[in-house]
Amino acid sequence: MGNNGSAGSPGKGPGHGISRRTLLIGGGAAAAGTAALAAGEIRRVWWRVPGVDKPRKAGELDYAQASWVAASEGNWRRADRPDDYGVDRVIIHVTQGSYASAVRVFQDPAHRAATHYIVGQNGRVTQMIRELDVAYHAGNRSFNERSVGIEHEGFVDRPQDFTKAMYESSARLTAAICKRYGIPMDREHIIGHVEVPGTDHTDPGPHWDWTRYMKLVRAASTGGTEGPRAS
Repeated sequence: MGNNGSAGSPGKGPGHGISRRTLLIGGGAAAAGTAALAAGEIRRVWWRVPGVDKPRKAGELDYAQASWVAASEGNWRRADRPDDYGVDRVIIHVTQGSYASAVRVFQDPAHRAATHYIVGQNGRVTQMIRELDVAYHAGNRSFNERSVGIEHEGFVDRPQDFTKAMYESSARLTAAICKRYGIPMDREHIIGHVEVPGTDHTDPGPHWDWTRYMKLVRAASTGGTEGPRAS
């Protein structure tokens, strides 16, 4: 589960010292200074100009097999990925609690952390944040901006929590995300929370079977683990 406070941490991403508000407000003075700005930072803010933002619908899903429950706006920030931040990672988390408790805390604005998806032990998938947007889940601003986070119901010290239904459902989700953004299906790009630089978390823990999971992800990319939607 993501670190509290990751929303405001300065991180190591490029250009975070530049005020987005300054770019869009201030008339000629602000316009005169844009020539000196990094092209990457300009690309990250262009969609904030009125009328440019991508259209959205409440409850719209990025993954058809998920159900939608909205996270609190205090646990993510609006973006326009991958146009402003390229998505090149999937980060695997474990809730250290029940499915219901994860949904509950992600709806709490004081929590200051949430993932895009939660996968239950029975294989059900809930999306709580659009992939367009930056979820506060990794405890590292740069990794938040470039990743999709997936929580898994259970505890890191209980291998029995990682069920067949969970592995297979999560693998289908991860494969779909990787195909959508052209993310390589390897351990450099599909990582655990523990592997995020600067994190103090240990999930998904030593009982998460990476060999099994990666085989399932690759199989799912060719339809090898497709099955009925979890109820």
